[in-house]
Parts: sequence; C-alpha cells; structure tokens
Amino acid sequence: MAQSLELSSQPAPSDAPARGRKGSPWTGLWAVVGKEMADHLSSVRMQILEVLILLTAVGAVYAVMQNVRQTVSQDPFIFLRLFTTARDPFPAFVGFLSFLVPLIAIAISFDAINGEFSRRTMSRVLAQPIYRDALLLGKFLAGLFTLSLVLTAIWLLIMGMGILGLGLPPNGEEVARSLIFLVATIFYGGIWLALGMVFSTVFRQPATAALAGLSVWLFFTIFWGMVTSLLARTLSPVTYGLPEEILRQLQTEQAISRLSPNTLYVEATLGILNPAVRSFGILLPSQLEGAVMGAPLPLAQSALLMWPQLTGLIAATILLFALAYVLFQRQEIRA
Repeated sequence: MAQSLELSSQPAPSDAPARGRKGSPWTGLWAVVGKEMADHLSSVRMQILEVLILLTAVGAVYAVMQNVRQTVSQDPFIFLRLFTTARDPFPAFVGFLSFLVPLIAIAISFDAINGEFSRRTMSRVLAQPIYRDALLLGKFLAGLFTLSLVLTAIWLLIMGMGILGLGLPPNGEEVARSLIFLVATIFYGGIWLALGMVFSTVFRQPATAALAGLSVWLFFTIFWGMVTSLLARTLSPVTYGLPEEILRQLQTEQAISRLSPNTLYVEATLGILNPAVRSFGILLPSQLEGAVMGAPLPLAQSALLMWPQLTGLIAATILLFALAYVLFQRQEIRA
C-alpha cells in the first residue's frame, strides 16, 4: 500500500503533452484579412459610404476647378490647390475628409468583434487554427486596407480630374506632397478604426459601440475647442495682462488642442499641402530673422514641419489598437 501511494504521488512523465500554443500565433492572419476585406467591399453599408465620398470629391474638385484655371501660370503648386481651395457652397476637400473619414472608419469597425458574438460565430472561428492575435490583427488590417483602397481611389480620381481639367501633369514635388497627405489621411482614419474596435470589444451590442464611437467623434469635432479654451484659462491664467502670460496661455491652449486627432490631422495636411506654411504655432519676430517671406518651403522642410503631427497620428493608432488587443485577450469566450 505504501509503495502504491508513493508511485501515485510521482510527477507525470516528461513526455506528457504540454499545454500551450502550437505553431505561430499569426496562423490564419491573411485568411482573416481576405475574408474581412471581401465582406467590407461587398457590403451595402460600404458601398453607400463610397458613393458619398465619391460625390463629395467630384463636387468639391469641380467647384474649385474654375478658379484654379485662372492661376495656372502664377502658382507653381496648382495641383495642391485642388485639395485645399474652398468655393461656396463647397468647403475644401480636406475639410470634407476630416469630416467623412472618421465616419467611414467607425462604420467599418464598430461591429468587428461584437458582431461575431451577436452571430454566435466567435467560438467557431477560434476553434479553427486561428488564434485571437491573428483574428484581431486581421480584422484591423482588413479595415485599414479597405480604407486605404477607398482613399487611394479618390486620390487618383482627383489627380486625373486635375490633369484633364488643367491640361498639364503635376510635378514631382506635388505628387510627393499629395502622397504624404494620403498617408496622413490613412492613419487619421486608422485612429478612428482602432477606436471603433476598442468599443466593439468593450460593448457586446453593436449599436452601443457605434453610438460610443460617434459620441467621441462629435466631442472632438464640436466641443473640444471649448474644452481646450477653458483648460488653458485654468492652467495658465492671465493675471496682469503681461505679454508673457498671454503667450503662455496661447501655447498651453495649442498643446491641449493637439490631444485631438482632428487638430493633428489639420496641421499635418496644412503643413504638407501648403508650402508657404512655416509654423503651426506663434512666431516671434526673432524667429523670422533671415526668413524669405512668401517663399515656399522645400519638400524636406515641410515634411520635417509636419512630422510630429504625423508621428502623433501613427502613435495614437498603435496605442488604441494595443488597448483593443489587451481587452480582447482578457475576454472570456464560451461556446
């Protein structure tokens, strides 16, 4: 009896099957990307958004084309004006994008995770040789690729309309600046795409996730300017009306406003599409010494000027996706 108890208390043999992952955690990643992209591009929701942004681009560019033709011989960056010039009743095309891109990104991602729970397909998907890592990253990449595909098509359409309407091709610097603008727009949409995935992971109802994403977008679009002004007056009050106090308050307000992805996107597009822009903040007379007023900045200088804003857009996208990743890994999934 003592011998049998001793044998039963011995540890399991070393050749027993070990628990844990087998294979790469990214197995099945591109299968998820392909399937999700096919769903996005074939959905009625995405087709409606594509038609909306297409009509917006055509209307905005056509309205601007009449004024742009009169300055062909005077403006060396004529193609960039197709993106930045506004004409009543149409705003500039970049203004349309700052409004529409968040809506498209939220519409793509608000039911990315909770939709699987609602259809009771999450456990079936994870029963396949697909880990959570590959599933979440695949859904995010599919949304980002879909958004990039739509924005690239719109960019090509505008460039084509410009060539046909103006009768001349863009120069190399205009193409490079517009491509950087396209990259900034994609990552601006990536922020709202990752935010939609965060809410899709937190809330089990797709309608709740959609409302949460739209609420955050409305807050930054409408109310963030008022909140920024109030915070700046509280943190850096003007007591005696000295120039130093006013300057400090303005700098504080600008720093707080850059917590909004809308502000980062507007500054990034302004810096790369308008070569005459030299700074986003307040310029003191001592900072303008030696500067040739009215001369456009080279492409490298403009890229260096908007690089912090572009970095902020990329960093916010990565951080929000990391938050969605952590939340999704901690969720309990039952059959």
